Amino acid sequence: MKKLLALALIAASCYGCSQTKPETEVTEATEATASENTYGAAFVEDNVLTASQLQQAVTGQDSIQATVTAEVVESCQSKGCWMDVKLEDGSTMKVTFRDYGFFLPVEDLSGKTVVFTGTAKHEVISVEDQRHFAEDAGKSAEAIQAITAPREELRFVADGVILK
Repeated sequence: MKKLLALALIAASCYGCSQTKPETEVTEATEATASENTYGAAFVEDNVLTASQLQQAVTGQDSIQATVTAEVVESCQSKGCWMDVKLEDGSTMKVTFRDYGFFLPVEDLSGKTVVFTGTAKHEVISVEDQRHFAEDAGKSAEAIQAITAPREELRFVADGVILK
């Protein structure tokens, strides 16, 4: 009886070793590759708006949930905690990351295309916050001191970002 049990265990372990990788392992590896440029929450790129479409969609609204594609103009060189993306009128929109839950690489991301999902709204940005962002961007002391008034702008709090 012990010999039969031992043979059964050997046969089972040999059978297990000869099997190919289960489909779930292949899928996980594929997802890891696909998410190498994803930061924050993973999301599907459905119903993606351009930055100009977002500007139109948020007009007259307190805030909207959206997935947007845009070109990065500037990004935080300190921690990777924000990016400015180009709007159609030549201005920029500040994109921050929900609850500082994730960061982008601190390399210069200018010119890169990004897709991000989250909440857009108009906000008044204090002088202090504007100066903080200018400092993070590596602006000169003169440029930072030249910021003297609050301003209203379109802002976006992203739950997830994909760098293209």
